[in-house]
Amino acid sequence: MAASELYTKFARVWIPDPEEVWKSAELLKDYKPGDKVLLLRLEDGKDLEYRLDPKTKELPHLRNPDILVGENDLTALSYLHEPAVLHNLRVRFIDSKLIYTYCGIVLVAINPYEQLPIYGEDIINAYSGQNMGDMDPHIFAVAEEAYKQMARDERNQSIIVSGESGAGKTVSAKYAMRYFATVSGSASEANVEEKVLASNPIMESIGNAKTTRNDNSSRFGKYIEIGFDKRYRIIGANMRTYLLEKSRVVFQAEEERNYHIFYQLCASAKLPEFKMLRLGDANNFHYTMQGGSPVIEGIDDAKEMTQTRQACTLLGISESYQMGIFRILAGILHLGNVGFTSRDSDSCTIPPKHEPLSTFCDLMGVDCEEMCHWLCHRKLATATETYIKPISKLQATNARDALAKHIYAKLFNWIVDHVNQALHSAVKQHSFIGVLDIYGFETFEINSFEQFCINYANEKLQQQFNMHVFKLEQEEYMKEQIPWTLIDFYDNQPCINLIESKLGILDLLDEECKMPKGTDDTWAQKLYNTHLNKCALFEKPRLSNKAFIIQHFADKVEYQCEGFLEKNKDTVFEEQIKVLKSSKFKMLPELFQDDEKATSPTSATSSGRTPLTRTPIKPTKGRPGQTAKEHKKTVGHQFRNSLHLLMETLNATTPHYVRCIKPNDFKFPFTFDEKRAVQQLRACGVLETIRISAAGFPSRWTYQEFFSRYRVLMKQKDVLSDRKQTCKNVLEKLILDKDKYQFGKTKIFFRAGQVAYLEKLRADKLRAACIRIQKTIRGWLLRRKYLRMRKAAVTVQRYVRGHQARCYAKFLRRTKAATTIQKYWRMFAVRRRYKIQRAATIVLQSYLRGYLARNRYRKILREHKAVIIQKWVRGWMARTYYKRSMHAIIYLQCCFRRMMAKRELKKLKIEARSVERYKKLHIGMENKIMQLQRKVDEQNKDYKCLMEKLTNLEGIYNSETEKLRSDLERLQLSEEEAKIATGRVLSLQEEIAKLRKDLEQTQSEKKSIEERADRYKQETEQLVSNLKEENTLLKQEKEALNHLIVEQAKEMTETMEKKLVEETKQLELDLNDERLRYQNLLNEFSRLEERYDDLKEEMTLMVNVPKPGHKRTDSTHSSNESEYTFSSEIAETEDIPSRTEEPSEKKVPLDMSLFLKLQKRVTELEQEKQVMQDELDRKEEQMLRSKAKEEEKPQIRGAELEYESLKRQELESENKKLKNELNELRKALSEKSAPEVTAPGAPAYRVLMEQLTSVSEELDVRKEEVLILRSQLVSQKEAIQPKDDKNTMTDSTILLEDVQKMKDKGEIAQAYIGLKETNRLLESQLQSQKRSHENEAEALRGEIQSLKEENNRQQQLLAQNLQLPPEARIEASLQHEITRLTNENLDLMEQLEKQDKTVRKLKKQLKVFAKKIGELEVGQMENISPGQIIDEPIRPVNIPRKEKDFQGMLEYKKEDEQKLVKNLILELKPRGVAVNLIPGLPAYILFMCVRHADYLNDDQKVRSLLTSTINSIKKVLKKRGDDFETVSFWLSNTCRFLHCLKQYSGEEGFMKHNTSRQNEHCLTNFDLAEYRQVLSDLAIQIYQQLVRVLENILQPMIVSGMLEHETIQGVSGVKPTGLRKRTSSIADEGTYTLDSILRQLNSFHSVMCQHGMDPELIKQVVKQMFYIVGAITLNNLLLRKDMCSWSKGMQIRYNVSQLEEWLRDKNLMNSGAKETLEPLIQAAQLLQVKKKTDDDAEAICSMCNALTTAQIVKVLNLYTPVNEFEERVSVSFIRTIQMRLRDRKDSPQLLMDAKHIFPVTFPFNPSSLALETIQIPASLGLGFISRV
Repeated sequence: MAASELYTKFARVWIPDPEEVWKSAELLKDYKPGDKVLLLRLEDGKDLEYRLDPKTKELPHLRNPDILVGENDLTALSYLHEPAVLHNLRVRFIDSKLIYTYCGIVLVAINPYEQLPIYGEDIINAYSGQNMGDMDPHIFAVAEEAYKQMARDERNQSIIVSGESGAGKTVSAKYAMRYFATVSGSASEANVEEKVLASNPIMESIGNAKTTRNDNSSRFGKYIEIGFDKRYRIIGANMRTYLLEKSRVVFQAEEERNYHIFYQLCASAKLPEFKMLRLGDANNFHYTMQGGSPVIEGIDDAKEMTQTRQACTLLGISESYQMGIFRILAGILHLGNVGFTSRDSDSCTIPPKHEPLSTFCDLMGVDCEEMCHWLCHRKLATATETYIKPISKLQATNARDALAKHIYAKLFNWIVDHVNQALHSAVKQHSFIGVLDIYGFETFEINSFEQFCINYANEKLQQQFNMHVFKLEQEEYMKEQIPWTLIDFYDNQPCINLIESKLGILDLLDEECKMPKGTDDTWAQKLYNTHLNKCALFEKPRLSNKAFIIQHFADKVEYQCEGFLEKNKDTVFEEQIKVLKSSKFKMLPELFQDDEKATSPTSATSSGRTPLTRTPIKPTKGRPGQTAKEHKKTVGHQFRNSLHLLMETLNATTPHYVRCIKPNDFKFPFTFDEKRAVQQLRACGVLETIRISAAGFPSRWTYQEFFSRYRVLMKQKDVLSDRKQTCKNVLEKLILDKDKYQFGKTKIFFRAGQVAYLEKLRADKLRAACIRIQKTIRGWLLRRKYLRMRKAAVTVQRYVRGHQARCYAKFLRRTKAATTIQKYWRMFAVRRRYKIQRAATIVLQSYLRGYLARNRYRKILREHKAVIIQKWVRGWMARTYYKRSMHAIIYLQCCFRRMMAKRELKKLKIEARSVERYKKLHIGMENKIMQLQRKVDEQNKDYKCLMEKLTNLEGIYNSETEKLRSDLERLQLSEEEAKIATGRVLSLQEEIAKLRKDLEQTQSEKKSIEERADRYKQETEQLVSNLKEENTLLKQEKEALNHLIVEQAKEMTETMEKKLVEETKQLELDLNDERLRYQNLLNEFSRLEERYDDLKEEMTLMVNVPKPGHKRTDSTHSSNESEYTFSSEIAETEDIPSRTEEPSEKKVPLDMSLFLKLQKRVTELEQEKQVMQDELDRKEEQMLRSKAKEEEKPQIRGAELEYESLKRQELESENKKLKNELNELRKALSEKSAPEVTAPGAPAYRVLMEQLTSVSEELDVRKEEVLILRSQLVSQKEAIQPKDDKNTMTDSTILLEDVQKMKDKGEIAQAYIGLKETNRLLESQLQSQKRSHENEAEALRGEIQSLKEENNRQQQLLAQNLQLPPEARIEASLQHEITRLTNENLDLMEQLEKQDKTVRKLKKQLKVFAKKIGELEVGQMENISPGQIIDEPIRPVNIPRKEKDFQGMLEYKKEDEQKLVKNLILELKPRGVAVNLIPGLPAYILFMCVRHADYLNDDQKVRSLLTSTINSIKKVLKKRGDDFETVSFWLSNTCRFLHCLKQYSGEEGFMKHNTSRQNEHCLTNFDLAEYRQVLSDLAIQIYQQLVRVLENILQPMIVSGMLEHETIQGVSGVKPTGLRKRTSSIADEGTYTLDSILRQLNSFHSVMCQHGMDPELIKQVVKQMFYIVGAITLNNLLLRKDMCSWSKGMQIRYNVSQLEEWLRDKNLMNSGAKETLEPLIQAAQLLQVKKKTDDDAEAICSMCNALTTAQIVKVLNLYTPVNEFEERVSVSFIRTIQMRLRDRKDSPQLLMDAKHIFPVTFPFNPSSLALETIQIPASLGLGFISRV
């Protein structure tokens, strides 16, 4: 395929640009061969015509596809050229914030000018052990590759770090050394790695300075060899230095500084020890003020001085030597201030008593006058005589500066020598890794001798680099067996020959230096005559005769000849050196000792440094011989020799290259200057590497990777079973030019651009497939839409037509209905009109007839009314008189009553105002309302009284009316009589008129009274209604306040509950933190303990003398002594030789500061524990005394004693009967039986005697038990009767006498039965009495407490309701609730403390009882005769016991303890036990042995067994600690042993789930709580070891299985990779997959289940495993750019789902393991979500709450599209994320701590297994123990 075929429309190219170096453009038209112009469009939218070079007709460089931009390795690019390299570096540096990039074998490091969090120990651990191509580029990856190749190939390595000043060479070299120091560690206790790192601050202080380009520029080259032993641990180091810039001591350019050490001294001048140096501010000295910039921003020179002195101390430079160094440096500063006065043009002098000179001489310890003389004079020697010549002021100044430079150079070499001595190791060096930190190619406006030497060195290094690259390419081609064609690359040997060959530049320079009158000008002329027009690389400037130009590999450099000879000679006057050698200051002559020696380059460098700064001193006489010649070697000659030696060293090692790039000259962070970057890329050889790679076959694919990537370009028929043949067939079809590719053994090699062509074909094929898929899907979608629309249209038509039909039917119905309505309406109208007419007629008739009737009626009515008027007028006249009289009476009554009503109204108003006042105060309103209600009731009563009065008045009125009626009747009678008596008519008429008036007046008064009564009633009712409304409002307010109080109380309760929950969570977190801290300390203690054991073993092997004494390991003994109280008891029982051993063992030198801190902390905890224990014992004693007083009841004790005496008498009588019966039986046997039957040898006799013997032995055993029970009874009596000492002693004496009397076995048996019943009775009485007392006390306490609480609550509520204003009620209620809760909590705490005290008290009583029993047993044994002791068997071994008599104990002899431990622990195979026996069997056996020792009350046996068990478990784990089954087995058994000690401890908290039989098996004599703590700590150590084991097993699988392997095949495509291939994602035989991880998890889980591990502990182990998987996976994801893609996120989520499915299958979803994977899940989601808009940013911030800000930004920066259909994350989006997360407070650490171990807990898990049912298999070899 022709390259021109790629230049089609829309193809992107690079064109040169003067500003940006290269610009991107897009073709607007296809290129055709012969075109002279390309139509381009720039990225800013401008169109451009690009003219091709008519001579070369070279097309512009093609731009790489976007998916390749930002690759880790530049050789992975399809097009390898300068713009592609520059653009890739810029994208990685600016957009992704990545400073490291591979370029084949070179690591390109760009200085970010900013501190980055990528150099921590977590990053070092992440890169340790990884392949170089599997992780993102990093200086640690290069260091790891060098370290790995050193160990694998057993070949020395070199890391060559180069670059110009300010590019970061020193920092890169420093980080490489830090990596070696961290990963390898040191082989001795001298901390060599710390010394290697400590050499950096020293060398930086004396060899680094501030320049215009760099604040910490190294002004010398150094090569550090880090030595390793056979185990590849650091044993020492050696340093060589090259070409120190001595001129900086006496001169600095503008904005530059001298070496840091001078400014550090000036900044520390005020220190007391520096007073003698007479220093001051740096501006006061000529050698430190010339640059005008004495301070570096952000650097504290005083602190730097402290670090320098600390580093010197660490490297073994004593304080005296340090002060000597500082004296010499201060003397140099004072020497710079020495001034000269001219006498004439040829001589000068120093002013008398010149202070700088006198200070210099004082510090140097030399004669001031002599030094003053030789500073102004010099000695000249000729063939015949020697004479002294004065020198001019300029010459004197130059001589002074030369002396200062010489002294500094000597001091520099002296310090390097001493650093090398400190880093030197006595152990033989097996291999080394060299780190070369050397200056890069330099070119300035004025270039002198220093730049010439620097560029000469870079020419040599570039030649070596080119040859190495060429060699690697050749080896790769030969390895793959492809045709090898010579690659044309730049060979700079001619340039090197120009410099170093015979009659070369250096040779001519040395020759000119030997000439008496040689000058720079004559040397320049020799150069022109020798090389001009003869060597193409040598040129002469047009306008100068004192300069020359050399064409270096990087660029042309013009050198100024001025100063070359002087710098090459480096001359200093010999007389001045002699003055310094005669110094009284001892250190100063040491600096010049080697001036008199003849040193060759080999001998000079053997001490660790090169003699670059050795200065020839002009002698007074010429010395013949080799010594004089060697002494006169020039700087150039020395540099050439040392450079040759360096190249020999580098050629003997495997080199690794780091090229440091300075992105800009202004030290701006993350700012990229393309021009400066291109200059450095050209200078450092990166582009040369690209060119060499591009000249051959830069792109390389394995056959499997090629097949996976380009499978889409193959047809089904092309795919064969042989992948290699398939790839060959496809490539022959795709690329016709066979020169564009080659087939190797395992790889396919492509020329430059061919991969881009294949990628284009693949993209076109995928694009065509996408278009076809889109076409099909879009057609299917549109057809589906059409069918859906058609179906909808038919449905609409159906419904419309139905609607129309229904409308027509409705129209017909309405028409018919209208006709019917019209018919009936017309009928109705006619009928209505008829009815109206008929009704009108009837009305007229009725009105007419009515009118006539009414007229007739009116006439009759008028007549009738006239009669009535007459009647009433007559009556009115009579009533008028009556009314007048009544009116006067009623008026008087009304006036009086009005007066009384006003008074009453006034009272009511006063009461109403008081109601208003009460309503405002809101206090007692209900009572006032009730009072008002009562007043209203009283007023109602008054109203009723008035109504009754009114009724009485009406009655009176009615009676009077009746009277008047009767009078009227009489008057009528009298009227009739008046007819008779006419004379009386007038008088009667007047009386009638008066009565009528009175009647009217009475009626009017009645009406007025009724009106007033109605008004009063209305006013009263209004007042009552108002009061009721106010009462209702008050009730509502009250209810509202009550509701508010209830709600606030509820809210307060909820708030308190929330606070309580939060506080509980916080306490849990604090507890977990404290537990984690304790377990970490325990882990560190165990590590130091193991280290101590190793050191002790090493010392034992070195001394080779076995130590006598006990065999217990010192580590366990020390741990017991440091942590537990029983250690003192153990120490007391040990023999004298073991005590004498301890001091010698403790004298082992241990540098363990953490161990000392741990011991100090343990001591403090023991002291606190002891104080608390003393306080607790004191309180318990007080409680015991108080309870003893309460429980004294003499009556009960007397009854018990009487009962005991009666029982004893009964037992004695029964014993006598049994004795008589036994004697009778013996007599019968001896008398009645035949002699042959009763003979001693007869069978019947033997059987009978055996039975009798067994019975007697059983009775002897029971006798011992009776003695024990009697001693317990005595101790109980002593506890019950503390005051009756005499009685107690009497009783005990009686008991002992009884025991002595009961010599017969029957009596002992009866006594045993009786005492047993007595003991039970006493125990039941004591327990019942104790329970009743405790119940009563508890009930009384509860009643008192409840009464107090009720009283307080009532008082508080009353105070709140009556005194507080409404605003303060809420606060008061809250305070009340808080107080109540606090009191409840305090009560609960008191109850808990009381229970704990009770438990401790009972334990203490048990110990006291056990001690008294032991004492009584000793006393009883003394009273027993020796014959009885001999007759009593220790244990009836030969009597078979029934199963029901087994007590769940195992008995062993003291001498069998080691055998027991050996068979049960040391030599036990976990696999067989786990499969064939019950889980936890060793733990049960050990506990049953402990039970038997407890039963025997043998504290030494218990202590010895437990100590041996713990030590043996530690020994097994130390021996087989890397076996998961062993560690899991002993973790399970240790936990089971711990649970058994708890379950059978006798503590109520651990006995809840026990059966009655298990409660009988509890320990009776010893409290093993302290040993439980020991076992708990041992279990923690085993758990941590288990975690480390499973981590070591899982770690190699995690990255491959979780990240690299494609669980879903075909989702993530294989991108082109560079020279450093990554681990393949295709599952080979040796590749781990997700199934491998799941199988391993299943294996772990099954092993733990087989070993019977507690389910809660299994959950914690699984949680830890999942945390390790998630942390390692996430850490690798954050360090691998190729893993951050959408498809990889899908793979990760699928893998996590498989892990969750595994958890569900094992019922472990509630173990918390899933939560540990949350950061990994969120990282995978982050890779898949949209990353464009602000809404996406908000969603990401809310989603990724388990990731830190640094992790989120890192993932977004690393996100890389795998194909062209994905888009990159924009820089603006990442900044948006950072702005949104700036307030989030999280850890700045990038990586998760994969070594973190969650704190482990061991929840109590009692066993339901009965101890008496456990059988011991014979396979354990424990036949020497027996069941009891």
